[in-house]
Amino acid sequence: MTTPANPKEEGETLRIAKLMAQRGLCSRREAEALIARRWVSVNGVVVEVPGTLVAPDAVIELHPEAGKWLDQAVTILLNKPVGIVSGQPEDGYKAAIEIISQENQYRVNANEPLFQPSHLQGLAPAGRLDIDSHGLLVLTQDGRIARQLIGEDSTIDKEYLVRVSGEVTKKALQLLNFGLQLDGKALRRARVKLLEPGLLQFILREGKKRQIRRMCMLVGLEAINLKRVRIGKIRLGSLPYGQWRFLEKGEHF
Repeated sequence: MTTPANPKEEGETLRIAKLMAQRGLCSRREAEALIARRWVSVNGVVVEVPGTLVAPDAVIELHPEAGKWLDQAVTILLNKPVGIVSGQPEDGYKAAIEIISQENQYRVNANEPLFQPSHLQGLAPAGRLDIDSHGLLVLTQDGRIARQLIGEDSTIDKEYLVRVSGEVTKKALQLLNFGLQLDGKALRRARVKLLEPGLLQFILREGKKRQIRRMCMLVGLEAINLKRVRIGKIRLGSLPYGQWRFLEKGEHF
């Protein structure tokens, strides 16, 4: 299995790294790193080439060391400030990863690990939070978590508190829950309710660019303050504005 299959076979096979990612074993980048370490076998044979093509029903096994290596990947929870971009830096604005440092690490007790520069290697946002919004942003080295949060089949709820201007009518609420389109495509059903005058709670399972702000505009509202307070089972809680902490071993989305 060290030689890629004939290109004519590609309709019947998949690259091993892609298949591993589809099965939720790891990200493609992580799969390539595991293969380079000879920690992946297919149908009992160690794979040595990341581009190896395999059948969709192939039996994939990981060496015990692979699991240990993957478990060392860190996930960071950041209370992202307004004015910080989630992904690539833009002119005049910092990216979220640029503000991850020991100085703004939030530690509840002295037993929690300290930030190390190696924690930034391969760290990437799992989802977006636009520059004008604040609240919970996840950055991770773990492709399994990234897939869980932003994969096409993700079932993870994201909860937001949104202060709006304009009249929140019964019809507007109905449309926010279901019936709107963005970019020519119908949005998934959401859960939106009025908590108090001018304050809406949004719970979504998708994250199109500036989705909530655009949804509000479609029903005659303007989102003037948007804060993400929960992703799955993980809440922003008491994490201070502009600070971050590690996802603990016992925490799961």
